[in-house]
Amino acid sequence: MTIDKEKNIPIEEEEVPVEILEQISARDEKIYYASQGQLIAWRFQRHKLAMISLVILVIMYIMAMVPGFFAPYGKDQRFKGYSYAPISKIHLFDEEEGFVGPFVYALTQEIDPQTFKKTFVPNEDGTIYRISMFVRGTEYKIVGNWTSDLHLFGVKGQNEGENVAPMFLFGTDQVGRDVFSRTIYGSQISLTIGLIGVFMSFIFGITLGGLAGYVGGLFDAVVLVIIDLLQTIPQLPLWMTLSAAVPREIPVVQRYFMMTVVLSFLGWTGLARVVRGRLLAMREEDFALAAKGAGASNWRIVMRHLIPGFSSHLIVTITINIPAMILGEVALGFLSLGMQKPAVSWGILLQDAQNIVAIAHQPWLMIPALVVIVTVLLFNFVGDGLRDAADPFVM
Repeated sequence: MTIDKEKNIPIEEEEVPVEILEQISARDEKIYYASQGQLIAWRFQRHKLAMISLVILVIMYIMAMVPGFFAPYGKDQRFKGYSYAPISKIHLFDEEEGFVGPFVYALTQEIDPQTFKKTFVPNEDGTIYRISMFVRGTEYKIVGNWTSDLHLFGVKGQNEGENVAPMFLFGTDQVGRDVFSRTIYGSQISLTIGLIGVFMSFIFGITLGGLAGYVGGLFDAVVLVIIDLLQTIPQLPLWMTLSAAVPREIPVVQRYFMMTVVLSFLGWTGLARVVRGRLLAMREEDFALAAKGAGASNWRIVMRHLIPGFSSHLIVTITINIPAMILGEVALGFLSLGMQKPAVSWGILLQDAQNIVAIAHQPWLMIPALVVIVTVLLFNFVGDGLRDAADPFVM
């Protein structure tokens, strides 16, 4: 029995049910024996915004793996007479039949006799073209020699040769190509180049920073000089210089690899400095000295005992550096210094939005820029969630 200090009267304590006590003890025991990775995963799951962002990013990477299935048309498929066609309006109700599901009308091209401006007017008195799931269309390659013509959605009967009205969710470009389909195809380069670039920077930063922090001496001094030298160079001008040195006539795959190397050229310096500082503080710890006394090699001590000690920080660093790599590719592509046509990336798509007149008359050409902004925000939300989850003082 406890005493209420304000009223100075005894208070009877309520007995806690045995079931609740068992649940609490089981939960505490589960947390006590959980590994660091499990604790981070449990904390991360409580971060709703980060979880939603992670799910969206996973969906985007799945779409990038098989863009032909999710895109209604091919990346280079042109529609004659639909140059700079606007975003298609999706209708659900027909004046005669009522609700018929999603459909589009055919577009009729008209020219204003006074301004001579070309416009597209939907032919609402004509045939309706239904939008269906899992339709046949342009053939695309899946992996190797495997091909398919099945698309997730599209206008029913959109097989090549059939006379149906096209559907443009993001409008078309100057030569009549669907911007939505090209945006999905562009994610193959823009999303994966960030992952590969960060992976290469991660390897360089862990290896050089780890050895510099643990071995020390002349090797540490040389690595520090290299890091300081590279960090004094402005990032974007150096990227532009290195990308301009890449021959433009090389194949798309080789240029993709070269652009990945260019983007990861400076990405390892900050990580290497952080790893070096952590290892300088941790190499004198008891567990590191015990491993050295047991005869473990320097490489094993660094990779097996020291690096896992701050692996949560490395995970957060990766999620922060990936959007920086994506923005670098988009910037170089926008300036015509990155990937070159006929390759498709988000930076190449934004080349059509360099003209202010084109943006004023065809604002849908800026939609790939919105996709880039959303992608960067998603990575930042996931990074914030991982940072909070990796904090050892957060329960």
